[in-house]
Amino acid sequence: MPDPQGFLHIRKQDAPKRSAADRIHDWREIYADQPAAERNREVAQQARRCMDCGIPFCHSGSSGCPLGNLIPEWNDLARRDRWGAAIDRLHATNNFPEFTGRVCPAPCEAACVLAIAPNDTGGSVTIKRIEQTIADTAWERGTVLPQLPTVNTGKRVAVVGSGPAGLAAAQQLTRAGHDVTVYERDDRLGGLLRYGIPAFKMDKSVLDQRLTQMRAEGTHFVTGREVGVDVSVEELRAQFDGVILAVGALRARDNMIEGRTLAGVHLAMDYLVPANRETEGDGPTPLHARGKHVVIIGGGDTGADCLGTAHRHLAASVTQLDYNPEPPSERDAELSPWPAWPLVLRTSPAHAEGGDVRYQVAVRRFIGDKAGNVRAIALAEVRVTRGSDGKRHITPIGEEIELPCDMALFAIGFEGVEHMPLLDDYGLELNRRGVLPCGPQFETTVPGVFVCGDAHRGASLVVWAIAEGRSAAAGVDAYLMGHSDLPAPVHPTALPLAVGR
Repeated sequence: MPDPQGFLHIRKQDAPKRSAADRIHDWREIYADQPAAERNREVAQQARRCMDCGIPFCHSGSSGCPLGNLIPEWNDLARRDRWGAAIDRLHATNNFPEFTGRVCPAPCEAACVLAIAPNDTGGSVTIKRIEQTIADTAWERGTVLPQLPTVNTGKRVAVVGSGPAGLAAAQQLTRAGHDVTVYERDDRLGGLLRYGIPAFKMDKSVLDQRLTQMRAEGTHFVTGREVGVDVSVEELRAQFDGVILAVGALRARDNMIEGRTLAGVHLAMDYLVPANRETEGDGPTPLHARGKHVVIIGGGDTGADCLGTAHRHLAASVTQLDYNPEPPSERDAELSPWPAWPLVLRTSPAHAEGGDVRYQVAVRRFIGDKAGNVRAIALAEVRVTRGSDGKRHITPIGEEIELPCDMALFAIGFEGVEHMPLLDDYGLELNRRGVLPCGPQFETTVPGVFVCGDAHRGASLVVWAIAEGRSAAAGVDAYLMGHSDLPAPVHPTALPLAVGR
């Protein structure tokens, strides 16, 4: 039995972090090193706070975890120091808990019953910390082993893209007995896990150890080869019985305002990718922020990644801009009633490292020097409203404000799948959201070609990418074999629970 009074006696305690002054001088993960035994004791105590609710909203697909992670079960196993059984239950629904335990924003915690009244209960169960500890303990103890297929179907499947969706689909299909090859256009595997997420959020050895397991299981990987350019669609048709497109949604949103073409104004990914390459040993990044006044336009996760990276580059100053009002510190039951994802102020560890965040401001123009470099940015205070058509309207309400700026980074989201030759070669068209539509089994309009992850959903969370990869694998397996026993945790039309005004 879980401890029904654990949350009354044990206060919520997040994983200890290294000091901000220490961690901005390296690219190691931000969390403090703890002896495994001490860490596991602390986490076992935190797991006692889970009540094993009668209706576990934490793993409800609409409000909590789309993977359907069996959270109360592995919480209880961690509580009882049964780490081996805990990783088995965790792996039953999640191929990569060491990824989600580090970089997922944890909708499960927002949907936890203890999140209803955080001031009274101490807040939600630390599900993400428990998940990461279960996974890390399994890797440390050597219990994460290759799961070799017991059959060989003779069918061949190509997966295009090696982000979390593609990797999840590939692992599921390999274990089902298919011969799977993953194509990645970059020189290293991992997609945004490799070159988008900074190392201080997830060390790349965490990714590499899982790739080693997948190779041992029989999955093949081809890097530095772009399908539609270096590998033709006709070659895929000739060699494979099924194809999954997990190509992401990396077409960044831009804003061609006055001064956008000045030197020093960049898209966020143009800054993050070479910075990550530098940490991989590829030499100095061409976009370094040392000694510069950096302005980040956009208040989301990508902006926070730029913020932490600029701190480690020892920028002279970093300012993050958001045209929205500052969110409340606590959930507003009218705006976002539990268990919906709450509209609350969220800060990343990068915000504790320094910098300034300015709300209700928008960029009016960039100001350059005589050499064509950006030297300042002109802002205006704004009010954001929504019209009867549901569209957002941004109205300036104040005079222009000028900030020094040597580097500006647009982190204002993504518009969908990049325009790439393989789409034309397959005759696939993007929908009005800029992504690839599909049928109920994640199949596109081309027989034998499936889609999953951000390429279908749009830029989303790692946990949704893994869920879609697992579901698309079930669709491919059924297409090839006539039926499938693989789990399909989400339907293509599934959406997180959201409540509008």
